[in-house]
Amino acid sequence: MTKNLEEGQYIVYENELKGVQKSDLEELSKLIEQEPNTRFLGTSLGVLIYRFGSNFYDSAKVADKLAYTKTVLADIEARRDSLPQDRKLRKKEEKLESKISGLEKKLKFGNAVMRTGNPVVILDSTLTDKTYRNLKGYLINHGFFDAEVDYAVETQKKKAFIQYLITENSPYILDSVFTRSDNTEILKFLEQTSRNSLIKQGETYNQDNIGAERNRIEEVLKNNGFFMFSKSYINYIAYQDTSAKTIRLEQVIQKPTFSEKHEVYTIDSITFRINPPNDEYADRRIQSRYHGIDFSFYQDRYSAKILASRIQLQEGSSYSRTKAIETQRLLNNLDLFRFVNITFDTLGTSLTANIFTQPNQKYQLTNQLGMTITEQLPGPFFSTALRNRNFFRAGEILEFNFRAGLEGVASATGQGVYQSSEVNTSVSVIFPRFLLPFSPGSLQRYGKYNPNTRVQFGYLFTNRPEYKRNAVNGLLAYTWSTQNNRQTFTINAADISYIRTPFIQDEFLTILQDLQSEGNNLIWSFLPSFVSSFSGQTIINFNRYGDFNTRKASLLRLFGESGGTTLNFFDVRSNDEPGIEYANFQWLKAQADFRRYYPLNDKQTFAYRLNFGIAQPYGVSAGILPYEKYFFAGGGTSIRAWQARRLGPGSSIPISGEGGQYDYTTEQPAEMILESMLEYRRKLFGYFDMALFIDAGNSWMIGRDDARPGADFRYDRFYKEIAVGAGWGLRMDFDFLVIRLDLATKAIDPAMPEGSRWVLDNISFQQPFGKKGQTVFNFGIGYPF
Repeated sequence: MTKNLEEGQYIVYENELKGVQKSDLEELSKLIEQEPNTRFLGTSLGVLIYRFGSNFYDSAKVADKLAYTKTVLADIEARRDSLPQDRKLRKKEEKLESKISGLEKKLKFGNAVMRTGNPVVILDSTLTDKTYRNLKGYLINHGFFDAEVDYAVETQKKKAFIQYLITENSPYILDSVFTRSDNTEILKFLEQTSRNSLIKQGETYNQDNIGAERNRIEEVLKNNGFFMFSKSYINYIAYQDTSAKTIRLEQVIQKPTFSEKHEVYTIDSITFRINPPNDEYADRRIQSRYHGIDFSFYQDRYSAKILASRIQLQEGSSYSRTKAIETQRLLNNLDLFRFVNITFDTLGTSLTANIFTQPNQKYQLTNQLGMTITEQLPGPFFSTALRNRNFFRAGEILEFNFRAGLEGVASATGQGVYQSSEVNTSVSVIFPRFLLPFSPGSLQRYGKYNPNTRVQFGYLFTNRPEYKRNAVNGLLAYTWSTQNNRQTFTINAADISYIRTPFIQDEFLTILQDLQSEGNNLIWSFLPSFVSSFSGQTIINFNRYGDFNTRKASLLRLFGESGGTTLNFFDVRSNDEPGIEYANFQWLKAQADFRRYYPLNDKQTFAYRLNFGIAQPYGVSAGILPYEKYFFAGGGTSIRAWQARRLGPGSSIPISGEGGQYDYTTEQPAEMILESMLEYRRKLFGYFDMALFIDAGNSWMIGRDDARPGADFRYDRFYKEIAVGAGWGLRMDFDFLVIRLDLATKAIDPAMPEGSRWVLDNISFQQPFGKKGQTVFNFGIGYPF
């Protein structure tokens, strides 16, 4: 790492914070301006990659190319001034702007190879001094007014070791907090919300809490009519007692400069205007009034009722910033407009709310060519979607979808991994309201929850090595979300499918018949069948899970389904009656999936997932579920040390193929699943991250399965049948795409005899990956959870 350093240059090899006792060591560490390069066995792979990329990088050439491209862009912009509608010039302008952005990035950070790695971190005394000031400022802002900070740099063999020496001394405590204001209305609102105050008596003084409290007070007052109020009117005066180490904090609400006091503003009128897309309709206006809102359209193609249901502002009510933002969000969610702008005109303490929009394109065609990776095989796909907006002139969207692709699947008959083909097409209409009979007021009542009703008809064809399957599907679904978008709900009021399996491979049919002879009637799942269900799902997203830059986020998904419920009202033949040609199914299914993301600092994160599901056939099903309704354990997003759909159920012994003990040849459908996954994730350098993980879980049948002894769930032994896999992974995070490589090894195998289930001791110098098939390589796109 010290190669090619000039005289007097040192690499930053180690930072150390000393003396931190009461303050937050993690937060203080984030203030260090120069972090050492990540090393392994004394070498930084990131630096090696960066240096390799610099061998074919010429910053002077990049700068010249950037200057030339900017000149060309300036010429295009000048020509566009006289020809603003020229599409070719506009496309050239967009391409040049994108090219300039890329060149600027390349000039600043190097070429793509260099950006994958990291430059060696060379000691910079100005940044060390800046770190000193950062630490001092942080301690003062967090109540350590008497803190002392110093630093020392020791150099050895071109390496710099930096120590930051901190003496905290006693922090200052908030002795009392009081508010001063002449405005009794403001004092009333602050008193009503005092329990939510972020400044608490008896706590250590914290400047961050004071800033957050200013934002909270501004939000409270803005949502209670104080349109002209801002946090700049809130000042704090701290009275410091140096002997007692306490602070008396005075919160002052200043008077406005434009009037005697802060006033409550009332919405006097609301106007909604859809601007025409071009000058052709400039003189055409259709005026209407509905629900206290004045609408102005350039064409009679919009429903005032639908639009009014999304507008949360009300004539005669006090101004609320949250309702204005919510109105904008709800109108944008209709997908009818290119933009939604809301402005307010004032007259005294009266407001006129002006909502301006412009229509989106009537038709939108989206084509996508991509690739999925399952079972380590790439699967190309093509999809196209056509949208017709405002189809019935009441905000509806007519949507046509088509998708065709290949997907890697493990053969259910032990013939390795194949690429199955799938064709899926559907037509759907999305209504921006609940389609409910005998409920005329539901539109206005539920508009704030962004309600949608989807009516869909589709066709699916699947061609796997073992069978060909096609299905016709109809769906009636209702979706809505809470106003803060934290919780979303879906109810599939009717999900109806007719499924046929016109071709079954002879070998697979033999397996099904053998299972049937042993008492497992899985073969009924491949008879022609009419499958109907009613289901509901809620997703609760805490703190924006999925945006992995936020702190402590989690997600809970709850799902429940009742299948074949209507068959209770009809006399339908049971599947176990002789001579049955069509299968009917009844079942109950429930699933709970919880995911948690817990960042330790900027570079390290813990994440875990808990998943439990159960499905119980009853009635005419005669103990069998539709094949798609079973649970399957194992695979890249499940227990990764087992191949997809090959783990379990219970302690049953799966059939092995010619590849050895772990060459499990058949899929293992189950009626219950329990999974847990724990990951430690760490940023390495550039685009590269690593992960260490442990997965544990299994699947079971609810009742006895004579064809698979040990497959049934038993309270007195299920805990002995938990499979455990462990491993490590490498991830390449390109922001828009995450490529995941996971290597997982079986540690506890429930298929082995009791007492011999610990199989990690199979690993040795001679067999670093254990027995053949014990270690599984997973290649996927995106995080496993």
